[in-house]
Amino acid sequence: MVPKPPADLAPSGSDDGDPRSDEALMLAYAADDAAAFTRLYARHRQSLFGFLWRGLQDQAMVEECFQDVWSRVVHARLRYQPESRFGTWLLQIAHHRMADEWRKRRPPTLSAEAQEFALQHVVDEQANPEQDMSDMQAQQRLQAALRALPDEQRVAIQLRLAQELPLEQIADITGVGRETVKSRLRYAVDKLRASLCP
Repeated sequence: MVPKPPADLAPSGSDDGDPRSDEALMLAYAADDAAAFTRLYARHRQSLFGFLWRGLQDQAMVEECFQDVWSRVVHARLRYQPESRFGTWLLQIAHHRMADEWRKRRPPTLSAEAQEFALQHVVDEQANPEQDMSDMQAQQRLQAALRALPDEQRVAIQLRLAQELPLEQIADITGVGRETVKSRLRYAVDKLRASLCP
């Protein structure tokens, strides 16, 4: 179960009455428009929190990284160049911050919702997991299979399945080419299939 974001987080979204794009808001914030930052924060706080939760699954660590990512946005405002979408840039920062944590410890795997989604996309359609094992056993096997993936493949799966991002955006976030992302996803799915459908 995904915990609730910090108490100050009401539902986020871009329907905030401000017609400006995220990129325009970030540029306005760089020009000392504090209200522009407030709108960006409101638009992206929940998706950022969810992204961090799926990657770290530790409430205290997620909250620390969440604050750190926004702090990095604040500090980078004068250097910000809208070469990609703001959301992509924000997730790049979050991805790098999570990678720092992964170097310190092996991260948990995807959330239960993402695991269920992955099971639906990875398990052979001919197989009947209910006949082979209980749902709990299937979840445990998926957890183990996801933990066994290299970090790069796990991140690609998370961004594709849990965040539902297109390949181009995953490439921007992870700093690799689109074809590399496709390869990582293919290898990850192959490894998950081999683990889950022997």
